[in-house]
Amino acid sequence: MSGIELDDFGSLVERPDARLRRDSAERWRELVRPTDGLGKAAELADWLAAAQGVVPVRPITTPRVLLFAGDHGVAELDVSARKPGTASALARAAIDGTAPISVIARRFGVPVDVIDMALDCDPADLPADVTAYRVRRGSGRIDVEDATTREEAEQAFRTGMELADRHADTGTDLVLLGDLSVGGTTTAAVLIAALCGTDASVVTGRGSGIDDLAWMRKCAAIRDALRRARPVLGDQLALLATVGGADFAAMTGFLLQAAVRKLPVVLDGVVSAACALVGQRIAFRAPDWWLAGHASGEPGQAKALDRISLDPLLDHSIRLGGGVGAVLALPLIQAAAALAAELPAEAEPEPVAEAEAEAEADPEPVEAGEAAAEA
Repeated sequence: MSGIELDDFGSLVERPDARLRRDSAERWRELVRPTDGLGKAAELADWLAAAQGVVPVRPITTPRVLLFAGDHGVAELDVSARKPGTASALARAAIDGTAPISVIARRFGVPVDVIDMALDCDPADLPADVTAYRVRRGSGRIDVEDATTREEAEQAFRTGMELADRHADTGTDLVLLGDLSVGGTTTAAVLIAALCGTDASVVTGRGSGIDDLAWMRKCAAIRDALRRARPVLGDQLALLATVGGADFAAMTGFLLQAAVRKLPVVLDGVVSAACALVGQRIAFRAPDWWLAGHASGEPGQAKALDRISLDPLLDHSIRLGGGVGAVLALPLIQAAAALAAELPAEAEPEPVAEAEAEAEADPEPVEAGEAAAEA
């Protein structure tokens, strides 16, 4: 397999059309008064206009949930409330329609795709279309070994690119991006701490709901992995192979190619935020094509989003992961597009009506002679 030229993304990724964004913002003067009355919804419509390349925006009609799945070897250190190697149970629930993401997505009429990149289970346990892209079974324990080989990271990265091309070609107009993983928040924290130059304690959260002892174990694992990450910070694929994983590499490849193809993406939690941060290092304009669906409460996510200048659309203390926060932001995004596409312009008051109103409010003064005659 020939190497991936990451530097090419810097020139391939263009910014959304700023002129159309200004045109959309100006158009609100004709639609609502006050012009800032719709607040965030109007800002989202302006962003969508720039991303779609058209004013007014087209309604969001074909969104899709993509969940990249993988088990992480670092979970063996008891840094998660879930048992190591059990992400396949999360994937199975999403496939069967019993996971929270499935319930919400079903209510909104959005398809959910699960992509197995590195689940630690027999491929026969899951549908063939789910396991078709699997790179390996689980990932290495990143505190003492690489998550994947360089070749596996490249393969996963290309898979993400291929999926972005497929969805751009088949008419998906918005991707809601999430993960299904055990140990994933620990891996995400390592990437974020390494790229932001911070200590482990700054980015370590409670993840799946761990207690204080597990939090301390998690901090120690992140510190150990950081020592392995720092020497490869200049090579983002090497970084993903060393302390990421196949699911992280695939998600990063997807995000970058989606930006190339001008396909808007909504990020979910700390895992997608970590991949977005890696993507920004590769192509600094790429975050202009992404939205942050919600604030998960994970300190690592807040750090990453601040670094790539994305503000969460929602803050409802959703810590579940699995794409739930991204999908809950969908109605707001769809409403913004619908308002911009369907609102008629407000009619201006007719000049005659204005003149009559002024006459009634301020009648002409009566001359003194006329008043005397009437008397």
